[in-house]
Amino acid sequence: MSNAALPLEIERSYLLRGAPTFPARAEIEALSIVQGYLPEAPPPECPPGRLRSVVRPDGTTIYFHTVKTGTGLVRTEVERRIDRKEFDALWPHTAGRRLAKTRYRVAEGERVWEIDRFHGIDLVLAEVELPTPDATVEIPPWLAPLVVREVTDEPEYRNSQIALRVHQAVP
Repeated sequence: MSNAALPLEIERSYLLRGAPTFPARAEIEALSIVQGYLPEAPPPECPPGRLRSVVRPDGTTIYFHTVKTGTGLVRTEVERRIDRKEFDALWPHTAGRRLAKTRYRVAEGERVWEIDRFHGIDLVLAEVELPTPDATVEIPPWLAPLVVREVTDEPEYRNSQIALRVHQAVP
């Protein structure tokens, strides 16, 4: 399969100086996320990539296995839903490469902003997915005063790198 056939993630990321106060009119979806990264040289029974457990506002939990490749604004992303049994079997392989965060999804115009508050580290990031690499990004007024800078091209703000430096043990 050529790279052209793989699904793309086009996303800009921003470092925030704190968590925003969301507009009263906004519909906000809060998700509790625990994710871990599988080793780069995994054992044969273990695929590469990321495992994620997401607890939705209604209390249901869904599980994903995702493989992302590339760096910066445009990356390939292949994600599949997995069951609890597969998640539990693979989770031990992520030891030392885990993080927990609360994600707030906020619709603003044609875009959905995702605000991630990381647990165990003083860090808040905002992300927005785009339809094309050259799409214009207008940071909403409720978010703009908190933006320190864009960190799309800074590898240390990728979740995989954050997971290596979080000091909180995620079970």
